[in-house]
Amino acid sequence: MLTIGELATYAGVTVRTVRHYHAKGLLPEPERDHSGYRRYDGGAVVELIRIRTLAEAGVPLARVRELLHADGEEFAAAVADIDKRLRAEIRERQRHRERIARLSSGDRLALPPEVVEYLDQLRALGVDERIVQVERDGWIPLVAHSPERVPEWTARKRRQIADPQLIGFYRTLDQALDHGDDDPRLVELADELAAYLTRTADEQGEDYVDDTDIEPTLVKLMDTLAFDTVPPARRLIELLEERGWVGWTKLERVNPTAGAAGTRQEAAVRRSRRER
Repeated sequence: MLTIGELATYAGVTVRTVRHYHAKGLLPEPERDHSGYRRYDGGAVVELIRIRTLAEAGVPLARVRELLHADGEEFAAAVADIDKRLRAEIRERQRHRERIARLSSGDRLALPPEVVEYLDQLRALGVDERIVQVERDGWIPLVAHSPERVPEWTARKRRQIADPQLIGFYRTLDQALDHGDDDPRLVELADELAAYLTRTADEQGEDYVDDTDIEPTLVKLMDTLAFDTVPPARRLIELLEERGWVGWTKLERVNPTAGAAGTRQEAAVRRSRRER
């Protein structure tokens, strides 16, 4: 005959656990002997191990009580169901492990493969890592908000960076990153970029320049991320507004016949609308 401590040791649980199972009515509590101690037989060890195994598998204690009194067929069906659930949990945990393992991969944690591939293309083309970071940070809320549109947007981006002139603009902006807002290269870049956008819009249509259709609140968030990471971008946008184009994440052409004053006024109105 075994003491409660010996029973717990043989079953691989604590004395407190044995008492908990007593309180739940899962394990019968024997009468005390003449010395005032409860004594357990070998059957109690087997029963306690069965209870422990079911509980460790995640079976609620109320369900454990039912299974302990089930016939062979019912018990086998319940065990099969538990095994199925455990397999599903294992698969889910494996997916979590894969996501954690991707932490060391940086971009891959929050972005789908096609976006990561696009960012790697920018790096391969020699674009400064700070510019790539702006692109990456902008993609993260986009992917979270509209994952179904990622293939469309990445395909459009890949077409754009196939244009050597556009990559040249990236590199010009790269060179201005470590200089102030008065860097003449920003003015030159604004002239070249505005001319490029205007020519492209005239030849390909306004939608070719920007047909991403992103919500205004998301546009504002992405613009803020860009300006915080690459301060010269804000000055570049001001210069572009003077040349008939507004926006960073979402480019729009203002009235080309309004003249410089009209262009600035219309740009200010558009900015005000975006900020509301």
